Amino acid sequence: MSTVPKREEVAKEFQWELEHIFESEKAWDQEYDQVKALIPQLAAFQGKLSSAAEVNKCFELEDTLSISLERLYVYANMRLHQNMANTKYQALSEKARKINVSASEALSFITPEILALTNDELDALINNEQLKKYRHSLEEMKRSKAHILTQAEEALMAQVSNISSSPNNIFSMLNNADMKFPKVKNEKGVEVELTHGTYIQFLESKNREVRQEAFKAVYATYGSLKNTLGATFSANVNKNLFYAKARKYDSVLDMYLYGDNVPTSVYTNLIDTIHENLPLMYRYMELRKKLLGVDELHMYDLFAPLVDEFDMNITYDQAKSIVEESLQPLGEQYLSVLKEGLNSGWIDVYENEGKRSGAYSWGAYGTHPYVLLNHNDNLNSMFTLTHEMGHALHSYHSDEAQNYRDAQYPIFLAEVASTLNEALLMDYLLKKSTDPKEKLYLLTYYADQFRTTVFRQTMFAEFEKIVHERTEQGESLTPEDLSSIYYDLNVLYYGKGVKVDEDIAMEWARIPHFYTSFYVYKYATGFSAATSFSKQILDEGEPAVERYLGFLKSGGSDYPIEILKRAGVDMSSPEPIQQAMSVFEDLISQMEELVK
Repeated sequence: MSTVPKREEVAKEFQWELEHIFESEKAWDQEYDQVKALIPQLAAFQGKLSSAAEVNKCFELEDTLSISLERLYVYANMRLHQNMANTKYQALSEKARKINVSASEALSFITPEILALTNDELDALINNEQLKKYRHSLEEMKRSKAHILTQAEEALMAQVSNISSSPNNIFSMLNNADMKFPKVKNEKGVEVELTHGTYIQFLESKNREVRQEAFKAVYATYGSLKNTLGATFSANVNKNLFYAKARKYDSVLDMYLYGDNVPTSVYTNLIDTIHENLPLMYRYMELRKKLLGVDELHMYDLFAPLVDEFDMNITYDQAKSIVEESLQPLGEQYLSVLKEGLNSGWIDVYENEGKRSGAYSWGAYGTHPYVLLNHNDNLNSMFTLTHEMGHALHSYHSDEAQNYRDAQYPIFLAEVASTLNEALLMDYLLKKSTDPKEKLYLLTYYADQFRTTVFRQTMFAEFEKIVHERTEQGESLTPEDLSSIYYDLNVLYYGKGVKVDEDIAMEWARIPHFYTSFYVYKYATGFSAATSFSKQILDEGEPAVERYLGFLKSGGSDYPIEILKRAGVDMSSPEPIQQAMSVFEDLISQMEELVK
């Protein structure tokens, strides 16, 4: 019999209150009908978007529609996430999806029509006082104009988009559906099937032979398909090259950073600064070797637990209390909203039958954000709570301070507030801890976040950069070339203290993020920015808190680099990454002290 409760068996105090969006499903239906009636009104603006008055009225109607569509979609899907098997909410979710598609089609003329204006006409709209609240939107449209093609060329590009998704689709099918790994022995010596899901569990095994066998089995499997995987990977790189040339970008890297208006120097600066700090990674690897008690540290040892699992039983109420306490440095203004969120129906706490797995923060403009959890009474769940509340309070402050269009912050900024909360929680726990075993457990937990989120993601980012640059220079890349580049990067990043096994050369073939090109660097920059913020807040107090609250309230009202810069984190300079590295160095020093 399942121990997971049914939805109706979960106490109301642990369920979110979606009535804050719509008080009833009747109210949802009424808003749906209003939206359906509004969509046809958009057609009246077609061919008229050259005057400020018409653009203003059109944008106002678009905003009204978009806000309602968001509310409809979010409510329907959050109801569905309570129990994915609920057919009533499956239908409601599909209804919301379809009306969003209809609205997108009806809105599709707006951007091309405005972009058909001359630069002088666009400037006149941008500087028109009547369109003041739409200035950033219009500036963004103008900025993209240089890379918009003729109508006939755009039609052709739209047809090509069906083909351009093929490398990702082929990789996904091969990786998730067709690839079969051999059976390996678990810690009890029983042969069990190796899967993507169980691989990390094997790497976290205390038994070194189990780790090694799983590691070798995974990369032997990828190696047996290296030609197909190499051709798929190269097809994705060549697709990127085609789009960059067709849309007149200087490089593929320039194209992928253009959306966030991030200079390529931010990307190269990240790599250069991490290179300067690789001796810290080498120190951490020596420490890992010492803690594991091995003569040689192999690649399959990098996820092995360094200390025995420290059992931290933390109830949900305790987690809430500790999170509140740990975020005291952010001041009363932040804490009052946090307390409201923790105690006023924002959070769906526990797992129930059919509930969506994982955790997220989501919501609709005009209502407070919500958080979905599947809480367990442990350390990980407490970190998940503070992480998701970081997202929620970022959205709350952005929505409160900005109009609809400027409230949505870009992905480049999305993980900063959540990771900052985690950094403050970790700082609080380390300062409170008196048990050396507990302290070492926390330090290794945090140090591994630096290793995987900053160093490893930067290594991925450097691999993407090298591969695309070589292709742009006319070089062809065989699977052997890709493996050679990847292996050399591992040697560089992990240093002489690690025996870099030949098998790792095939790891490039199993990273799905490489098919969402030049994305992974955002994990490293986001983590660095958050660590920099936390260091400033803990060192400076109120002035840094004020700057940080200004960041939260900025939403997407400016370009991400500018928003961060105003708040005291200049990602175009090495400083935030250096500040993060100084925190990492402090962790290593504390660990070295504990294991003398």
